[in-house]
Amino acid sequence: MTRPAPLMLDSLDAAIDALLARIGGPLHVGAPLGLGKPHRLLNALYARVERDPSRRLHLYTALSLDPPGKGKGLEARFLGPFVQRHFGDDFPRLAYVQALKRNALPPHIEVEEFYMQSGAMLGSAQAQQHYASLNYTHVARALGDRGVNAIVQKVARSADGMRLSLSCNTDLTFDAIDAIVARGLPRPLLVAEVDPGLPWLGGSAAVDADFFDIVVSPPGPHPKLFGLPRQPVNDADYAIGFHASTLVLDGGTLQIGIGALADALCHALVLRHTDNAEYRRVLRALLNTGADDPALGPFAEGLYGCSEMINEGFRRLVEVGVIRRKVVDDVELMQRVDAGRASDDDLARLEREGEYLHGAFYLGSPDFYQWLRTLPEDVCRGIGMKRVSAVNELYGGNEALERLQRRRARFFNSCMIATVLGAAISDGLEDGRVVSGVGGQYNFVAMAHALPDARSALMLRATREAGGRLTSNIVWNYGHTTIPRHLRDFYITEYGIADVRGLSDGDCIAAMAAVADARFQSGLLDTARRHGKLRDGVAVPEEAAGNTPEHLRTALAPFRTAGSLPDYPLGSDFTTVEQRLVKALGWLKTGTATRSGKVRAVLAALTAGRCDDAEALGRMQLAEPRGLGERIEARLVGLALKRTA
Repeated sequence: MTRPAPLMLDSLDAAIDALLARIGGPLHVGAPLGLGKPHRLLNALYARVERDPSRRLHLYTALSLDPPGKGKGLEARFLGPFVQRHFGDDFPRLAYVQALKRNALPPHIEVEEFYMQSGAMLGSAQAQQHYASLNYTHVARALGDRGVNAIVQKVARSADGMRLSLSCNTDLTFDAIDAIVARGLPRPLLVAEVDPGLPWLGGSAAVDADFFDIVVSPPGPHPKLFGLPRQPVNDADYAIGFHASTLVLDGGTLQIGIGALADALCHALVLRHTDNAEYRRVLRALLNTGADDPALGPFAEGLYGCSEMINEGFRRLVEVGVIRRKVVDDVELMQRVDAGRASDDDLARLEREGEYLHGAFYLGSPDFYQWLRTLPEDVCRGIGMKRVSAVNELYGGNEALERLQRRRARFFNSCMIATVLGAAISDGLEDGRVVSGVGGQYNFVAMAHALPDARSALMLRATREAGGRLTSNIVWNYGHTTIPRHLRDFYITEYGIADVRGLSDGDCIAAMAAVADARFQSGLLDTARRHGKLRDGVAVPEEAAGNTPEHLRTALAPFRTAGSLPDYPLGSDFTTVEQRLVKALGWLKTGTATRSGKVRAVLAALTAGRCDDAEALGRMQLAEPRGLGERIEARLVGLALKRTA
């Protein structure tokens, strides 16, 4: 059936008028997570409904991106200019997010998220109370249950203006519409906001304009896309990434998350492919054995990327040729490829029609978006944006096909804490507050157990420091669990890999303790013995006694100096001066986390002499300090710059 032509508008207010006119009663609005959220349209809707208590609004979404605040003191001196440059003065901060952070949403407006910007809503009772704990692939069903009657989404427009691309967010829109209609409810009103800066991606991301009911193209100037600032990668991150890289098999499938650990893993895979000799030298510095394994050579066949999120790491892996194994949606052809019986015609079709990277949404830096905008057509055709049900599980469509495509899969995700019995804590705190959300982590862990040659690897730093106190991230138990211990598989810290799939509890405890920081190993083992979970005489291997930051720093120092392990392996959004300041301010924050630490730092700063990094002090507006407070700040920054040079 031909759908009517969409209402084409160039005014946000007119779009809100049309939306309100077509939906009587309460508004149940769905909006994509992350980049695909139409900030300006949502702000216009929020402003209109906020003034009219008779129109209830229930917004269902996730990952409401908000630039960092400008902070206080030294943080403000650094962040102020960076936020202004990176995000732009006109970036439309979401009004409902600002209200949530103040617990100030009006009674007739509710916001329900299934994934939060990490740590952003720990202090918001309204956000915590309306958080929905859902696997990513169950969200569409929940939207059907809630009777969503409108979906708003940012889109890209084709050069001829005839088609629209869901571009960054194919994840839930199609699945949600199907789930809503399957419940016997009307198809939701679909409202698109065209953003000329959003990269165009075709294939399954592209739809005819009449897929939407209302299309609004607000006039310029158009704000920048939200760019995730790329973070530095430290020694622990690199060690985790290199350990993880040894699990990746040529010709296999790769899924990764986001953050410094994923960046380190991608850099390790790049080095493995482009400079295998140096890659093995790094491994020898980290491993006792295994660095000379022939299986750790460059990628002859390449990998197929299948990940809910396409990010900076995948960009780099595509650029150097690691991600290049193509798949097609043809079971019989994939069976012949898997069995080594593919004909020349099969291989030609695979090369012509195949895709090497599938994702459900993308998010990254401004450089990443520019890369997508300027991809050659033949390279761009290899990227397929899919429904989340097609990417995150085996049971959303053609299971036989997906099993063939996802051979030798390795699913890498991060967690905050792990227990010695093999459970993972990734999304929430012991007191019940949500840090982020489950997202797709459970999906990938479960998929790893469902595929015969797949593995799940959860990566975490062995320790964390807060308030001047060092704590192990490998613990006896915890009051919250994201991944249950019966799904335990690989755990990776900077000190190695614990292969705990299928192990008994006692063996699992010993393996987890062996990758813990040496300062916490005996306590973990003693607790296990006290509870009858570990027999007397079990100890960590002798080499695990060297699980210390100092040992790691010494092992990786030559590669840091040589440039093989750069601070920003995937590029940086900070200037060269800001990169020095990021390191210095991080050192200063750690060193002044306690009252005694602050006193020691101030005394050291006052006796250390002046800093000769005038460029960095100028960037912090401290080149010519005025007053006692600024002079102390200048000395503290100078001390930190010297200590981290």
